[in-house]
Amino acid sequence: MFSEDKAARAVNFFERILVHTKGEYAGKPFILTDWQRDKIIRPLFGTVNRDGTRQYRTAYISTARKNGKSELGAGIALYLLAADDEEGAEIYGAAADKDQAGIVFSVASEMVKRSAHLSRYLKRINSRKRLVWERKASFYEAIPADEKTSHGFNAHGVIFDELHVQPKRDLWDVLTTSTGTRRQPLIVALTTAGFDRYSICWEIYDYAKRIARGAINDPTFFSYIAEPAQGDHWDDEATWAKANPALDDYRRRDELVTAYKKAKMTPAAQNTFQRLYLNMWTQQMTRWIDLGKWDACAGEPITLENVRGRECVAGLDLASTTDIAALVLVFPTGAGQGRSYDVLPFFWMPGDNVAEAARRDNVPYQLWIEQGYITATEGDVIDYSAITGKIDQLARVVDIREVGFDRWGATQLVQGLENEGMTVIAIGQGFASMSAPTKETLNLVIAGKLHHGGNPVLRWMADNMVVKEDAAGNQKPEKAKSTGRIDGVVATIMAVDRATRQPSTSVYEARGLTTV
Repeated sequence: MFSEDKAARAVNFFERILVHTKGEYAGKPFILTDWQRDKIIRPLFGTVNRDGTRQYRTAYISTARKNGKSELGAGIALYLLAADDEEGAEIYGAAADKDQAGIVFSVASEMVKRSAHLSRYLKRINSRKRLVWERKASFYEAIPADEKTSHGFNAHGVIFDELHVQPKRDLWDVLTTSTGTRRQPLIVALTTAGFDRYSICWEIYDYAKRIARGAINDPTFFSYIAEPAQGDHWDDEATWAKANPALDDYRRRDELVTAYKKAKMTPAAQNTFQRLYLNMWTQQMTRWIDLGKWDACAGEPITLENVRGRECVAGLDLASTTDIAALVLVFPTGAGQGRSYDVLPFFWMPGDNVAEAARRDNVPYQLWIEQGYITATEGDVIDYSAITGKIDQLARVVDIREVGFDRWGATQLVQGLENEGMTVIAIGQGFASMSAPTKETLNLVIAGKLHHGGNPVLRWMADNMVVKEDAAGNQKPEKAKSTGRIDGVVATIMAVDRATRQPSTSVYEARGLTTV
């Protein structure tokens, strides 16, 4: 049911009681924009059950940054505290840390200070980030996730600010399960998009999307998500307004344009622009490569047959015996400024772990195995003999000049390669060894000179990868912060490192063999 009275009551509270607190609107009545009024406040507070209580108990509100989420959240918190007819109301402002928790509270406190009506009833205790209505035994308090909290909450309302940066789900679970004795509690998540697909924010976002497409029926869940449609391109200005409902109102276009120009010039800034300015979920915090540029390097499929007899170098990343191992062959072609490189990757994973890994990583490992992109070895750990056997087979078809490898976990396998006459080069994984080839590999992709044949496993890993940068601007792959496996890209970078150096003696010459 829809109650016009309850919807109007909430709108009137904003527009007659509250004022803006910052910038050119400071001190002016909080007149809701059309989208705030008609798409959020009216349906959220006007939709009721037959007994007159509020239907929605959880609200997920997501827009790009600078669209007024903090002021809207402060207004909702004050409404729940002062106008929702709840005795002993406990309203909590939750966030990832103390500074973030203080943002919405500070806005709410300033609103109280500037309101002749609210300042008569509510006491501000800014040192404790607390607003108190003593006569009603009600309060609003900001609590960060990084403080120790008890389970003694009895929340009537919760405002979670920037849910995408919540480090763990603990505070969400504690607060959302503390509303059991309230008639019409309301949990509000305010956030921009994130990158962590294992976070509480992604869980709630995914739940909202499934409700929207009819996969789940939950009449207690409300969502307003301002985001581009699937297929919209991030550098199309028509896309920007979909994530920025306040664009050209109080959300300035010129600042957005400045951020866009930076993102166009710097691939590592593109994910930040997409997440914060366009409210688009990305794969990781800092993108190493523009995936469009990666795809543009695909070229024709590269097979062992069409590289037969050619010189190459190899990169070998064994990573963990229970995940994925990668061997990447890099074949130089041409000379001078026109020199480019063809890439042929091989991957292995334990056969017993395929189903579990597919669920964990949300990628089609079984399909890739069936298509021949990954080799599944028997058991629950990678059989390294399968890798050495493959390298030996490859060395009879192509001219492997060197094998660059990560020292970690590779001792036994590398000794076997050395015994077979292979030239093996240990490559450290720190800034000193990896910065130059990481940047060179990126430059080759941007220039369209790293042809990878469209291998889907390597593409997925390229999309996963983040780089860590030190104060001197050196970069290296960062496995710990990448959201999926990146072993193939690391192996590619090591192979590029060796391929751009003076080639060593052919392995055939060392073993007295000729190319078949």
